[in-house]
Amino acid sequence: MIKLYNTLYRKKQIFKPLKDKKIGLYTCGPTVYLYAHIGNLRTYLFEDILRRVLEYNKYKVKQVMNITDVGHLTSDADTGEDKLEKGARRENKTVWQVADFYTKHFKKDLKNLNIQEPSVWIKATDTIKQQIDLIKTLEKKGFTYKINDGIYFDTSKLKTYGRLWGSKIEKIKQEMKAGARIKMVKGKKNPTDFALWKFSPKKVKRQMEWDSPFGVGFPGWHTECVAMGVKELGIPFDIHCGGIDHIQIHHTNEIAQSEAAYNKILARFWLHGEFLLLNKGKMSKSKGNITILDDLIKKGINPLAYRYLCLTAHYRSQLIFSEQNLQASQNALDKIYNKIQELKTKTIKPINKKEIKLYQDKFLKLINDDLDMPKALALFWKVLNSKKLSNNEKYFLALDFDKVFGLNLNNIKKQDIPKKIKELVKQREKYRIKKQWEKADEIRKEIEELGYNVEDTKKGTKIN
Repeated sequence: MIKLYNTLYRKKQIFKPLKDKKIGLYTCGPTVYLYAHIGNLRTYLFEDILRRVLEYNKYKVKQVMNITDVGHLTSDADTGEDKLEKGARRENKTVWQVADFYTKHFKKDLKNLNIQEPSVWIKATDTIKQQIDLIKTLEKKGFTYKINDGIYFDTSKLKTYGRLWGSKIEKIKQEMKAGARIKMVKGKKNPTDFALWKFSPKKVKRQMEWDSPFGVGFPGWHTECVAMGVKELGIPFDIHCGGIDHIQIHHTNEIAQSEAAYNKILARFWLHGEFLLLNKGKMSKSKGNITILDDLIKKGINPLAYRYLCLTAHYRSQLIFSEQNLQASQNALDKIYNKIQELKTKTIKPINKKEIKLYQDKFLKLINDDLDMPKALALFWKVLNSKKLSNNEKYFLALDFDKVFGLNLNNIKKQDIPKKIKELVKQREKYRIKKQWEKADEIRKEIEELGYNVEDTKKGTKIN
């Protein structure tokens, strides 16, 4: 039994797919005008864990991920310019070149993080016809109006608008009204109304624009995801995922269009991942305080150490990013790799299937409780450190659990003990020789905080 927190109803619910053993999963993909930062990548890691958990439960998952290569404006208030057009001017390239470059880089990031590629990649620019058809349907049903800069969705015509907001619905509406006094597009009827189709500016030739029954222009960001999701998965489909920042506007507007056009909510379950935080707030491209995966790799960090770090926090909890906790994750990962290598080379004994099943059942219960990776990771360490389980049983369970963790344990090489750890061990040994036990214990604690254990044996100090 799988329980997932459904933002639509603000509670955990038992998940059952629409079709027996087949699941339709839509994961909001990147806007490819710039590199994805590690905060963005935390969302894709959570979605990968979700897919792995579903597959561990023997479901067949059709995952669709979109590439937003047009229509995402620099402001959520339907103002500003298209991020791709702005990116092209910044880099002195065509928008197509910009989109292609950052799409390829994003896919490289996924590979480095051992994130499975989706079953289907789909570009916004490849579904312009479907988006126009959706807008025509909304137009026929009386949910649209035209102003100088485009075709808009009239949210006052939909009584259920704001389903994802829950008890905060009135507060959010007031906040949007307050902001609209300054930023609202001239002609918009309501602050919550949003663009379905934006007209190309007069006397300006955009690189990405299309003819339509409404006029030459380009689609709105929220319209794209509805059209792409319905095209590949039908309506409704099982699960829609994204970052928590999509709740208030993007996903709310997706649901509004699907209800208005099809009288159905786009997806049955809506899952959202929390922010990765720096000491001074969330990581943001607009603030310029971003770290990309390449930055970590240049510092000698294994990308899977960042994956491990994300496993240590629940996807619905904020995660603080720092050099210290990243290094601790790198050390923990090195320790795991060395342990797995050690288990692999030791004498193999028969597996006690009953004992294995007991641990697998515990693991399944944890991951099926809204993807509780921190507790599942604690069980994993318990297995590795068990004195009851044989080496072969530990190895078997580690590889089995890794089908969900994705730390690539079936393809590793023995890791060197970090230089810092070796230096600390030498320093501790000096204190031990001088019988300065308190100082030696302080260093032992420091080593343990970095993810390593010190064992004093007759043959000398052993690090593991």
